[in-house]
Amino acid sequence: MLETLKEVFGFQDFRPNQEAIVSHILEKRDVFAVMPTGGGKSLCYQLPATLLPGTAVVISPLISLMKDQVDGARENGISAAFLNSSLTHDEKTRVYRELKESRLDLLYIAPERFAIHGFPDTLRGIPISLFAVDEAHCISEWGHDFRPDYLGLSGITRSFPEVPVAAFTATATMKVQEDIINRLGLRSPYKVRASFNRPNLIYQVHRKEKVERQIIRFLAEHPRDPGIIYRTTRESVVNLAETLADQGFRALPYHAGMETDERKRNQEAFNRDEATIIVATIAFGMGIDKSNVRFVIHADLPKNIESYYQETGRAGRDGEPADCLLFFGRGDYPKIRYFIDKIEDDTERTVASEKLNRMVGYASHHVCRRRQLLGYFQESYPEENCRTCDVCLHRAETVDLTTDAQILMSAMARTGQRFGIRHIIEVVTGADTERIRRMGHDGIKTYGAGSHRDRRHWHFLVDELLAQGIIEQDGSRYPVIKLTEQGLQVLTGKQEVQGIKREEKQPPEKRDPALGRTAETGAYDPLLFERLRALRKSLAQKQGVPPYIIFSDRTLREMACRLPVTPEAMRMIHGVGDRKLDRYGKAFTAEIEAHLAERR
Repeated sequence: MLETLKEVFGFQDFRPNQEAIVSHILEKRDVFAVMPTGGGKSLCYQLPATLLPGTAVVISPLISLMKDQVDGARENGISAAFLNSSLTHDEKTRVYRELKESRLDLLYIAPERFAIHGFPDTLRGIPISLFAVDEAHCISEWGHDFRPDYLGLSGITRSFPEVPVAAFTATATMKVQEDIINRLGLRSPYKVRASFNRPNLIYQVHRKEKVERQIIRFLAEHPRDPGIIYRTTRESVVNLAETLADQGFRALPYHAGMETDERKRNQEAFNRDEATIIVATIAFGMGIDKSNVRFVIHADLPKNIESYYQETGRAGRDGEPADCLLFFGRGDYPKIRYFIDKIEDDTERTVASEKLNRMVGYASHHVCRRRQLLGYFQESYPEENCRTCDVCLHRAETVDLTTDAQILMSAMARTGQRFGIRHIIEVVTGADTERIRRMGHDGIKTYGAGSHRDRRHWHFLVDELLAQGIIEQDGSRYPVIKLTEQGLQVLTGKQEVQGIKREEKQPPEKRDPALGRTAETGAYDPLLFERLRALRKSLAQKQGVPPYIIFSDRTLREMACRLPVTPEAMRMIHGVGDRKLDRYGKAFTAEIEAHLAERR
């Protein structure tokens, strides 16, 4: 093993866990390994593939990455090929011939290929050294990226009883781990659960305000660093990439709706450092091999912690420091909930909802980010201060929650610590309910003491106190909230409570009922918005581009709200960079001035 490690791969030593995994595969034993991104999973099956007789079949959903992996293996002198839809008929025929003649050490296929009728029979006709299932969490319905095509892999151990199967993933809770093992039918596998801790990653959560401007400020401080920016929708990807390009950044978009060739070109440009920044939906980067990604920005809230962990894991694969920055605004929550609520399966919908709530908790609680991430994967973090997250570095914007915490905990104590969250919040907000009157809780000292804040604030506070271990829930079906030892210290004034500052709900504005409104811009003039849309369409037709390439609807609504009639005012509008200001500023300010003149 060591000779092959040095001669074929050029490494002097194994990374943690690699040697044990390779040894067990060589002994024809099944393996299940959870290893973080950058942990060296590919070597764990490529090295045995060079030592065992026959062909190692690697099953992976990463079609865009297969060529890079095959090219890398060939550079190391390993006979490797892939079979996927990107090949021509002649190329597929050549690969099948090499496979049947046992001239391949490694064959990469997608799970759909394994499900093709007759393909397993082809494999049974040749010596197979091992099956490696990459991104194995895709087989679990409890995982974050379930893919039905992976279910067809459950028959591997029955069809090839003498061949070892090794499953790898970078993200799996204990529940997902056991589900993967059961679905793949692994036979008493050797299990490796490497640490999820990536000490070189610096985790930060910033309050989301003018997110494009916030991103530009960050990029200005990292002018030459390669990085990935994730956005939720295709339109927001295109808009942000355009805005960054206008500002002089070498940024390219990437999303599933693009033409395959263009998407491939953009990924290759990023991989080759021809582009510094890739702005993408989650369609990008799964399994990306680029080692020098210096930052990963989430401009929108991820759906779950598994996705967030995997996407941030694309930063700093070289072990050097890298920033993981999440912009969090409560407005992202209902957007994701909208899609979750459309899930028809009750269990799937409940799981997705719970995972979203955990993601919100990560972003909003005043608790070490690293401790929260590792805790999600059932791993404890022994240090009090990780020194590499905004909470531990005291960069998070915090507020003193001690007084409100004491109000809440006093209500808990005065009601005997026998009630759940909803009832305690009703007590502190002074709700007039039959249950409160019947219990006599309208007569306790803290009844209504928190009526100066809305229930949303008290729910946030309960979440914060639970996350910090100041209170705890007891019971499963009807859980009550109780004070911990730390909570008693807070209640008696011996300890303070800090929390992350949250957005305050603004009071409704007085406005003309004829005005339109959006969450981003507030009130706007719908007649002016339509005029600006017509102008945008005219300009787009002349240039042969989609209208949103010129300005997004959000930008036009903000113009119709703030009425900019000077270059300086127009520059402050979301989505208006210097280039677009030079190109379109005069036309749009003139249209706004004309509209205002007609209304005088």
